[in-house]
Amino acid sequence: MPLSTRLLFDLAADLTTVLDLQSGTASLKRPIQYVWGSGTGANQADKIFADQRTLTASSTEDLDIAAGGLVDAFGVTFTVARVRALLVEAAAANTNNVIVGGDANSVPFFGAATHTVSVRPGGLLALFAPDATGYAVTTGTGDIIQVANSGAGTSVTYNIVIVGASA
Repeated sequence: MPLSTRLLFDLAADLTTVLDLQSGTASLKRPIQYVWGSGTGANQADKIFADQRTLTASSTEDLDIAAGGLVDAFGVTFTVARVRALLVEAAAANTNNVIVGGDANSVPFFGAATHTVSVRPGGLLALFAPDATGYAVTTGTGDIIQVANSGAGTSVTYNIVIVGASA
């Protein structure tokens, strides 16, 4: 199945101040767009996984993206050799943070395998790697995306999107 992917990040910010006789504004506009064709080379992807998931209080799950533990929207086993994009969006209604990373066999997003990122309620983690290498997945030693609930008492809900290449 061919995959067509477009990712758009559009930052627009205006910093204003009131001066003695006038107002000043500094505007920043930074639209970033990735358009990928179907395939496994640079600026290409051929696999996508998207899901909304819930973790009970203090729980952790390991998403194995090389061993076929996930299925795509059509029920096809999702396995990738390279990750081109990872999006993790924590629900605004969460009380606890969503923790990404930390498994000894993590995909090398953050440096050391045991490093983590906290996605606060309503927050978003977005990683894009359009080059031919992307984030390389190594079966058995670098193929886990670990997601955890940071605390006790309440569950957390998060949306995850993984865009990748099969080779």
